[in-house]
Amino acid sequence: WHWQMLPVGIIYHSYWAGPHEPRISINTFYERTGRAIWDATLGGRGGVVRYGNNDPLRPQGFQFDVYGAAISRLDAENNQDLDSTDYVFGFPLTYGIDNLQFKFGYAHVSSHLGDEYAIREPGTLDERINYVRDSLVFGTSYYPIPIARVYGEAGWAFNNSGGAQPWEFQYGTELSKPGPTDFHGSPFLAINGRMREEHNYGGDLTAQTGWMWRGIDGKTLRFGAHYYNGKASQYQFYKRFEEQVGIGLWYDF
Repeated sequence: WHWQMLPVGIIYHSYWAGPHEPRISINTFYERTGRAIWDATLGGRGGVVRYGNNDPLRPQGFQFDVYGAAISRLDAENNQDLDSTDYVFGFPLTYGIDNLQFKFGYAHVSSHLGDEYAIREPGTLDERINYVRDSLVFGTSYYPIPIARVYGEAGWAFNNSGGAQPWEFQYGTELSKPGPTDFHGSPFLAINGRMREEHNYGGDLTAQTGWMWRGIDGKTLRFGAHYYNGKASQYQFYKRFEEQVGIGLWYDF
């Protein structure tokens, strides 16, 4: 083990089916009302400094990361009008040893109403909310067998507003061929659940399946089917219920 600046690889990878993870992606789906929607994410995650080994795929050691993303909702039936955007960023300290990974750090999320939505829906600005969570997050990830990952995390917001409450929990599993893939790729399955205090510890469930490719540094490109059921994935509309059925393309860190 030794010190490294801007190391290659991530110790604690983003959750594939997590709705608010930093990535580059586009989901196109029909909401249960029949409305066509695009959810687009532009973001990334990277290591700043590591004390550990040089393995780019499954690094071992301590690493400090930084991440951020803008997660936008576009109304495909109204000239791709911007309905809302959730902004996330954070600074996690991560640790990996053998098949176990841990993270602890600061995480921010805030939600903002889209100007085109406000113009299209008169009076909406009077009802907009300032949903904000500034949280301390602890998570753990484990590979019981090489093809499977299970994880869980808890977040406690020391600053919250706009209907957000302090506690949020997230958990899930991912199944895929381990290691880098060849040009042909391989299948994957990802399931994520969240429980949020503002919904009396109800929340949402996301399931994704399809085809994926993984590089030597652990980054993945995925394409496949997307299903979401629960309270709205955009926090500006957090009181609404949504059911999403569609397809997506995801580039994950």
